Amino acid sequence: MSLTVEQVKARNQDLIKEVLEVYPDKTAKRRAKHLGTFEEGKPDCGVKSNVKSIPGVMTIRGCAYAGSKGVVWGPIKDMIHISHGPVGCGQYSWAARRNYYIGTTGVDTFVTMQFTSDFQEKDIVFGGDKKLEKIMDEIQVLFPLNKGITVQSECPIGLIGDDIEAVSKKKSKEYDGKTIVPVRCEGFRGVSQSLGHHIANDTIRDWVFDKMDGKPAAFESTPYDVAIIGDYNIGGDAWASRILLEEMGLRVIAQWSGDGSIAELENTPKAKLNVLHCYRSMNYISRHMEEKYGIPWVEYNFFGPSKIEASLREIASHFDDKIKEGAERVIAKYRKMMDAVIEKYKPRLEGKTVMLFVGGLRPRHVIGAYEDLGMEVVGTGYEFGHNDDYQRTTHYVKDGTLIYDDVTGYEFEKFVEKVQPDLVGSGIKEKYVFQKMGVPFRQMHSWDYSGPYHGYDGFAIFARDMDMAINNPVWGLTKAPWK
Repeated sequence: MSLTVEQVKARNQDLIKEVLEVYPDKTAKRRAKHLGTFEEGKPDCGVKSNVKSIPGVMTIRGCAYAGSKGVVWGPIKDMIHISHGPVGCGQYSWAARRNYYIGTTGVDTFVTMQFTSDFQEKDIVFGGDKKLEKIMDEIQVLFPLNKGITVQSECPIGLIGDDIEAVSKKKSKEYDGKTIVPVRCEGFRGVSQSLGHHIANDTIRDWVFDKMDGKPAAFESTPYDVAIIGDYNIGGDAWASRILLEEMGLRVIAQWSGDGSIAELENTPKAKLNVLHCYRSMNYISRHMEEKYGIPWVEYNFFGPSKIEASLREIASHFDDKIKEGAERVIAKYRKMMDAVIEKYKPRLEGKTVMLFVGGLRPRHVIGAYEDLGMEVVGTGYEFGHNDDYQRTTHYVKDGTLIYDDVTGYEFEKFVEKVQPDLVGSGIKEKYVFQKMGVPFRQMHSWDYSGPYHGYDGFAIFARDMDMAINNPVWGLTKAPWK
């Protein structure tokens, strides 16, 4: 028997209370502010966010280095990104996000390669500036087709006071003005990877845009130029989105930053509109371009046909009738295909419940895709969300949805045990915990080695994957704890 909304709210409050009882009083008081139930009509989700995780709990967050190197800068394919510090950070972040790109690896593209300064004890004692200079010289000899270098600082660099800015300026002059960007993204900065996004955005502003000021555009602009911002081409997502934008008559002049290049970053201030996918990681540079260059920006959501249609029309509203007609043409073209996908998978998935815990925009953006298949998201939360993320989430979640910010490993397991969803969508650290519990799971950071999930083509893959996870016969061989 299904519960009423009021019964769901009461159950969620009891569940939160039960979870908090295991903590010391001070910790319980702090964590209580991050857990709640969404009340329809409220301006946000009623939870606190973007504050330091409590020491001793199993947080699922990353660090500022992860936000800069792993998210924003790392996918820029024709630049070499040096993980400056001990080898571990570069090794752990090495090609982990499946940022697809076109090019010849090791010749003109370098995304899946690791470049590290491999700090040793002597580098901590005597400093690593000379070592960094040597690395840049070696890069110029071994990889002459690289179009630029970034220095992604790890924790020791900030602690010992190395001057990566001076090294970058010196080497840029030696290499005839090559773009070399020092990024102060030491992992101890901020409370999560979110500050790393912000720092990386600021370095693009300061070391790429400012360098181009006053120089002529490298291409001839058109009235229909747009830039895709905050799509990292995980599993080919940006390509699936680009297809739709181009089919409606727009010209995509840049992808930030999946399959992107330094030239595309430099050209972006000439765009007529920035279309923003991941608000959390790229709203900073979008706001800067609006203020300095007068480029408007609009958020879009290409998960599931309902949100795709709304987003295409919203993007088209910034252009003339030619693009508006193009949007309707694209929507009509794919409607039959989408109807067939829904007809195939909705009977198998309708009524199934989902709990999400992801980063970026996914805790809200993917909800529409699940609902297109007749599924219901009963719990969601952000690893590193800010208050404005939870404000945006109110447009997606239903009354009574369980909300959890920076959820701990213990809390998430207990929530799943009591809510008993049919599917959990989270990250690699959670995947095997829930599968061993007998709960179907999809890795919603990098699509469990599948994808793309964006666009019309991506929705067909998304629907197949959710069906494959939930209705896999393997679950008949094991049992969830509550069964």
